[in-house]
Amino acid sequence: MSLTQQSAETIALQSLAWLIGNEDVLPVFLGATGVSEADLRNSTQDPDFLGSVLDFILMDDAWVIACCDLQSIPYERLMEARQSLPGGGQVHWT
Repeated sequence: MSLTQQSAETIALQSLAWLIGNEDVLPVFLGATGVSEADLRNSTQDPDFLGSVLDFILMDDAWVIACCDLQSIPYERLMEARQSLPGGGQVHWT
C-alpha cells in the first residue's frame, strides 16, 4: 500500500507523540540522535525529521508493536509511512 506524504506525516506525528509519551524510549531517542526537546517542538513540520522518527521506532519490534497498537494501525503501516517520506524509498543496488 502506498500512502500519500500527508498521510505518512500524520502517522509519523502520531508516532512522535507515542515516542514523547514513552519515558523509557524517549531518552534513548534523544541520546541516539542528539535532538533536544526544543528540536522536537521545532521539527514537527519537517518531513525529513519525521522520517527519522519512524526510522528510530522501526529499529525495535517492541516499539513498532507498542506504537501501532496505540494508533490502532497495522504493524506494517509504519514502514509504509516511512517509504512515503523523503529518504524512505527502496534502495536498488543494481
